[in-house]
This record gives sequence, C-alpha cells and structure tokens, in this order.
Amino acid sequence: MERTNPITPAGFTALRERYEQLFAVERPAVVEIVHWAAGNGDRSENGDYIYGRQKLRAIDRELGQLSKKMKVAKILDPSRQEDRSRVFFGASVTIADADDVHRTITLVGDDEAEAGAGRIGWNSPLARALRGSAVGDVKTVTLPTGPKEWEVVGILYPERAE
Repeated sequence: MERTNPITPAGFTALRERYEQLFAVERPAVVEIVHWAAGNGDRSENGDYIYGRQKLRAIDRELGQLSKKMKVAKILDPSRQEDRSRVFFGASVTIADADDVHRTITLVGDDEAEAGAGRIGWNSPLARALRGSAVGDVKTVTLPTGPKEWEVVGILYPERAE
C-alpha cells in the first residue's frame, strides 16, 4: 500500500522547483564536467572525474527521492478548509504552555516542515495531538523530557484566493 503525503500547494511547488533545478541545471553542468574530465586520460587519478561521478550519483539519488515524494503527495489547500474552528492541515495554531509562553506553529506536510520557521510536520507528535482541537482545548504531548501541556489559544487559516 502506498502512503500518501499531505502537502500545501506552496510546498509542492518548492519540491517541483528543486526537482527542475537539479534536472535542468545542476545535472547537465556536472555531466559536462565529467565528460570533459573523462577526455583528459587516466580516470583513476582524475579528481574532476571522480568527484563529478560522485556528485552525479548524489544528484540522481535526490532526483529519485523528490520524484517519489511528488508521486505520493496529496496537495491540500488550507484556504479551502470549511471548518475553521478546529485544527486541521494547514492551520496556524497559537498555543500557550503552563508558563503562559505563546508560540504560533503551522501544520504542514512532513516534507516542508521547518521547526525554526514555525512549520511542523503533519505527523509530528505535537501536530498529531493538536489535530481536531478547538480554541480552549488543552493537549498533552509526551516529549523526551516528559509530558507537556499546551492550550490552544488561536486558530487561523489562510484566506481564500479566488
């Protein structure tokens, strides 16, 4: 059974742009270097050739991973969410801990998560705990340091662009 991966339209666009950058720009440049280096004679001691082949393998590996991610991606537009009173995919959620420290996070696809920017993956423990929550709900998440409680203070979805 193939797994589907929810992703925002912006996240899918970023995956596609990275794929196209690798395929249309970086890979041909490395192929050209390898071709040039191969024509310089002994390949066993040719640093440009050896490094180029390694770089080419790394690019091909990343292209394969990106291709698989895009194949199973399910694009969900958070601006089209009907029930905006609960936390679902794409919601920006403001939470407060016991010390009344507020933090705003956005639930996005796992492939576009970036904790430092406040975007957490849909399958992360915190996102799983927050799913379906409403303002005022208190959720407990088990962290490596022990359980921690957060209260949902606010829920916001992007506006529809029509």
